[in-house]
Amino acid sequence: MSSTTKEINKITGAVIRVSWKLIVYAVVVLLLYEGVTRGYEFGHDIFYSSGMAAKPGMDMRVTIGEGEKVADIGAALERGGLIKSKYAFVIQSIFYDYGGSEHPVEAGTYILNNSMTSKEIILILREGMEEKDVEE
Repeated sequence: MSSTTKEINKITGAVIRVSWKLIVYAVVVLLLYEGVTRGYEFGHDIFYSSGMAAKPGMDMRVTIGEGEKVADIGAALERGGLIKSKYAFVIQSIFYDYGGSEHPVEAGTYILNNSMTSKEIILILREGMEEKDVEE
């Protein structure tokens, strides 16, 4: 092999190594960007929730069965278009002590509005059914 060929191979190898490093750095930056933006959105959903629709919104009946878990309720509310994220709902329910020993999940039918925030929904579910609601 001539010295020119060795020199070209050396330069080509250096260019390929630098190119791979740049690709890896670009992927890392992209993953960091996605992680930070999604993390921010999730945190925003937890600490500053807003209604899914503008007021006055639309009333919806939500039925909670006996022995349902908070995660199941969150999934049903998300499917119904009442909340944005079931995971944020589960974390908020911990903050507002819904589903715990002091405020267990109570079965019943609740009328909720899609303009309510998830905090308002949790507080309504936390209060439970009143006697007059059961009679109606």
